[in-house]
Parts: sequence; C-alpha cells; structure tokens
Amino acid sequence: MSSDTSPRTVTLHRVLRAPPRRVYSAFVDAHALARWLPPYGFLAEIDQFDPVVGGRFHMAFRNFGTGSRHGFGGEFLELEPGRRLRYTDRFDPPGPSGLLEVTIDLQEVVCGTELRASQSGIPAGIPLEMCLLGWQESLAQLARLVEPEIPG
Repeated sequence: MSSDTSPRTVTLHRVLRAPPRRVYSAFVDAHALARWLPPYGFLAEIDQFDPVVGGRFHMAFRNFGTGSRHGFGGEFLELEPGRRLRYTDRFDPPGPSGLLEVTIDLQEVVCGTELRASQSGIPAGIPLEMCLLGWQESLAQLARLVEPEIPG
C-alpha cells in the first residue's frame, strides 16, 4: 500500500480469501457497499445506486461521533463481473473540487482473490496518507464481509 508516482494517486493491494465473484458483488450491491466502504467511525447513506455502465451513484459518509456528513457521487465507467470496476467520484459542494477515478482489478489466485485498487485525481486538500488509511480500513471491512463461508 503506497502512494503511486502519478500525481495525487494512491494504489492498494490486498489478497482476500474469497472468490472474485463474491468480492465483485460487494462492490455492486448497495447494502454490501454501505456495510464495508465507510472508514471506521463513519456510516454510509446511499440515495442513488445504479451499477451499470453509465449508471450513477450518490452517497454520503456520516461521522458517527459528530453527525457531520460529506456527500459524493459519480458514474460507473466499466463493469466486468468478477474482474474489474472503474468509476468516477466527485465531492458535493462545498467539498474539494475535481474528478477522481477509481479502478478495482480482481484476479483469481489459489487462495481467493487478489485485489488491486487505484484512486487518481485526489484533490490537493486531501492528504494522500488519509486516503490510504481510509482505503485500508475499508478493505479490512470488505475482508470481514466476503471471507466467511457461511452455509445456506
């Protein structure tokens, strides 16, 4: 997990003990996403979610301790079930301006799924370390959601 050489980009890598189809599903199911995406101490409020190419989403992260919230949304650019997702993100005003792009690549490996994530176009006012920390927390929660093998 590091900051890439590209301007304002972070990249992450994680191996999950779950098949790619289950990991992919956690990105395109609004209820699953609301459970794992918000970093520690935040709740997700999703008010629009249409996971098809060209479809849009909008949500907010609410700070559980203070109640403050910041909204953001974007468009799904690429969806390959079990393999790849690419989408844009833009913060609601008065948040930082600019268009972010997120790419998630999934590769089946012997023990589950190798996940590579890249987020580019991060606004200058957001420390890259905070993005990395937030993604690390989110991916830890993703693992807790997708890794258990729970019978029927």
